[in-house]
Amino acid sequence: MIFLNKLLVLSKFKNIPSIIIHILIWIIFLVISASQIYLKIGVIPQDFIIRSSILIIAFYLNYNLLVPNLLLNKKTGLFFLTLIAFGLFFMYIMEETLPKPNFIHQNDFNINGNHNFYPPKKPSPFLLNFRGFFPSGGLLLLIFTLSTSIKLGIEWSKSEKQRVLIESQKVNSELSFLKAQLNPHFLFNTLNSIYSLAHKQSKDTTNAIVILSDLMRYMIYETNKELVPLEKEVDYIKNYISLQLLRLKDSSNVKINIHGNLNFSIEPLLLISFIENAFKYGTDFKGKTNIIIKIIIEDELLKFYVYNSVSHQQSKTKSSGVGLENIKNRLKLLYPNEHTIEIKNKKNSYEATLILKLKKP
Repeated sequence: MIFLNKLLVLSKFKNIPSIIIHILIWIIFLVISASQIYLKIGVIPQDFIIRSSILIIAFYLNYNLLVPNLLLNKKTGLFFLTLIAFGLFFMYIMEETLPKPNFIHQNDFNINGNHNFYPPKKPSPFLLNFRGFFPSGGLLLLIFTLSTSIKLGIEWSKSEKQRVLIESQKVNSELSFLKAQLNPHFLFNTLNSIYSLAHKQSKDTTNAIVILSDLMRYMIYETNKELVPLEKEVDYIKNYISLQLLRLKDSSNVKINIHGNLNFSIEPLLLISFIENAFKYGTDFKGKTNIIIKIIIEDELLKFYVYNSVSHQQSKTKSSGVGLENIKNRLKLLYPNEHTIEIKNKKNSYEATLILKLKKP
């Protein structure tokens, strides 16, 4: 059964029709069986092909008809009754219609000097022919068991692959939806920053637009990939921070610490929402901004830490957490059991700590 399943799976990769695999398996099986019989008694019985054909018919009758139409449709009782009926029918053919061989040693001859391997079969009632009845019954039971097990195994494998495919499509749909929400959210916040510069008629407005174009280029051409180089993601974060620093009155308390080996891959846009949130709420009523951002890579772990102060005059709207909620959902989908996240939302401060296992490029 395991051998057959492996060959069937292998045939899909090599574009070999499964019928060819079945034929090859039966040829191998018949050759081995005939060889064993020949080595044991020195001759292949005349009815070997007929009996083997009956077993093959029984196999595919159960494999292609009974199991798919009865057992898989939960008609278990009818399946076993039909199986028993066909089993009795095939046993009758094998034991009552075919000559029963009586193998004699090769050195034995009859009175005419001829080999006598198949003397005439003595008639015997079918139900009383137990000596022949049970060997055929055992073979048929083995054939029915194998065909049932193989068919059930293949159908289970198909359903499992279908389940995995549906689950994968569901995850991809959720991720696409989350990204679709995240990009407009990011653009809205960034345009607010540039508007603030333009409103002040700042000379940094032009530079801010250039930085925004770099950010958008990354988001359009890189984030459609499943994984991006960590170095590019860090450069994206640096550009975003540079854009935010242009609009701040006092950025002396904005501290950035990035170090470690960046030769890893990461899902795109996982960290930016935490940083957006920090710049949005990290400025007090006097215009001072207190933000700490740390990105540290040790071995294969990324340790990300963001801290920002929160003034009493600021209040978070219901929509302010859209980006963070999206990131939490994406982390659950993309890094199951491979990340930890801790958020401390205090009265005067907000802290987020994320540790996740990076992927090699």
